[in-house]
Amino acid sequence: MTEPVTALKGIGKEAAGSLENLGVRTVGDLVMMFPYRHEDNRLKDLAETPHEERVTIEGRVESEPSVFFSGKNRSRLQIRMLAGRHLVKAVFFNQHYLKHRLTPGMTITVTGKWDRGRQVINVSSFKEGPKQAGEDFEPVYSLKGGMHQKTVRRYIRAALDAVAGDLPDPLPAELLEKYKLPGIAEALEGMHFPRDGEHVKHARRRFVYEEFLGYQLKMQAIKKARKETGKGTELHYDLDKLRAFIDSLPFELTGAQKRVVNELCAELKEPVRMNRLLQGDVGSGKTAVAAIALYATITAGAQGALMAPTEILAEQHAQTLADWLEPFGVRMALLSGSTKAKARRIILEKLGEGEIDLVIGTHALIQPDVAFRKLGLVITDEQHRFGVEQRRVLKEKGEDPDVLFMTATPIPRTLAITAFGEMDVSILDEMPAGRQPIETYWTKREAFPAVLKRMGRELQQGRQAYVICPLIEESDKLDVQNAVDMYEQIRQYFGGRFNVGLMHGRLHPDDKEAVMREFSEGGLHVLVSTTVVEVGVNVPNASFMIISDAERFGLAQLHQLRGRVGRGAHKSYCVLLADPKTEIGKERMQSMTETNDGFRLAEKDLELRGPGDFFGKKQSGMPDFKVADPVHDYRALNTARLDAEQLIASESFWNDPEYEPLRTMIEQSGVLSDERID
Repeated sequence: MTEPVTALKGIGKEAAGSLENLGVRTVGDLVMMFPYRHEDNRLKDLAETPHEERVTIEGRVESEPSVFFSGKNRSRLQIRMLAGRHLVKAVFFNQHYLKHRLTPGMTITVTGKWDRGRQVINVSSFKEGPKQAGEDFEPVYSLKGGMHQKTVRRYIRAALDAVAGDLPDPLPAELLEKYKLPGIAEALEGMHFPRDGEHVKHARRRFVYEEFLGYQLKMQAIKKARKETGKGTELHYDLDKLRAFIDSLPFELTGAQKRVVNELCAELKEPVRMNRLLQGDVGSGKTAVAAIALYATITAGAQGALMAPTEILAEQHAQTLADWLEPFGVRMALLSGSTKAKARRIILEKLGEGEIDLVIGTHALIQPDVAFRKLGLVITDEQHRFGVEQRRVLKEKGEDPDVLFMTATPIPRTLAITAFGEMDVSILDEMPAGRQPIETYWTKREAFPAVLKRMGRELQQGRQAYVICPLIEESDKLDVQNAVDMYEQIRQYFGGRFNVGLMHGRLHPDDKEAVMREFSEGGLHVLVSTTVVEVGVNVPNASFMIISDAERFGLAQLHQLRGRVGRGAHKSYCVLLADPKTEIGKERMQSMTETNDGFRLAEKDLELRGPGDFFGKKQSGMPDFKVADPVHDYRALNTARLDAEQLIASESFWNDPEYEPLRTMIEQSGVLSDERID
């Protein structure tokens, strides 16, 4: 399996170079290069085949081919063929050379798109003679650089023949038997050269489980290693002080907040470092939970740090936490890129001497000269906005501090146990009492003038409004309203009665901060913006939002945007301007008007669009599976997670020979190295 592909007959240097471009270097790589789909080439009755569906038929050529040319290299060859009881026209584009091969009376098999009205099949592939057994399901590989499907299939056939009888199966017999999974050799045949649909189905089922189990074993091994190393700081907080602080908060904690606070406090006392993700919808009270955990840490004699992605968000956190914590003697500081040099120097000195209990800041917290006397808890807000390396640097400012990641993006449990498998996950799934739901409406773009009129009434009452657009400038390819045009249109509509601001991603960060600050302080009545307002700022006076071309956003993003309003005491509204062309698009708009529950919407978004909207970047930690799909194969994912937990906890997994391939896989992945565990 480790031999280079050139060890196979028929693969020379040039072919090996083409395969290397696909990430294939060894014979093992080649046999594990799975197709991304299988073409269904089973013969179908044309009477039951829908219009424009891909179809494979077998029949007899009934006419001499006729060829028509249009232009230098463009041709259309057509024949009549009898397929069952249907006499149809088969059209071949740019294949005039077949004129002398297709003769009346011969049997051929063709695949192509079926034009039901004209009784024509536009041929994409054909072969002489009837269809052979074993050709019902044809694998299709993701190729580039001039590689052909048939060539790759030939190489894979040679590779499978070469390793036949010498294929160690990473899955032990116990698991194969438990889930009635095919062995490795049978499953590889099923992926590459299936006998029928059942063969493909069972082969795929086996590799889906194998991929999920491998990933979950790594995650569970990280958890086990972290606990066994004993790395972490035991924080023995003052329970009486903590209760007094909770009683002083200007609201009653929700049941969900109490549950999560108990989870966090229990972990702070453990000698093992906390590594937890806190999910909570907009307005669910994550900041209060963070404040309680930070105060507990401080009463234990340690320091806390909270890192936010923008200066404005850091400032808002600092103001809120100061109101709650300073009456209890907590010494706080705000550290950001705009902190003056002298003030920064004083803050750093006090941090190092332990005279500051809590520092709140932006990326400025991870600068090399920032040092703590005893860092006990690190909280990263909107953690997906920071890279893995940035989060790691902040963690290393202390000796194994507890770590809490917070996100307001509701991540379905389906993805949370996959992407954050080595973390513990806490969820705030209950909203504080008295929080008003945002009324959401979906209307066509032609109703825009009426929507502006409604927005004007809110502005006259002293409220503020957001208008969100998907693009910055005009695009010939996308018929969407851009932010610049929208800004001008709204300014003209209100004729100077209200101040309108514009913000987008191409503004200098300082200019973005300035515009956002002016809006949050009430200097701007309307903020026209792209999605850069998605995360963070708290403007309680904003009660109206228009999202233009809303069909271009996923549900998770629409919900995040909507969460910018409804933060104060005033009734709030969100209007979706959208003309969706698809049923899925209409379903998304309808879902937004029916619920304010971010987790329900996240599950719906996952169902409609897949996981790409949640984790678009490699740094997110979303694993790259070859076969498995965390959304559609969720049951297998959950099964693999439970199996992995049991295996990692058992003595036999670490000692018995049958588990050696799985142990080797964990060791080779590097997840148990000290660097990874930290």
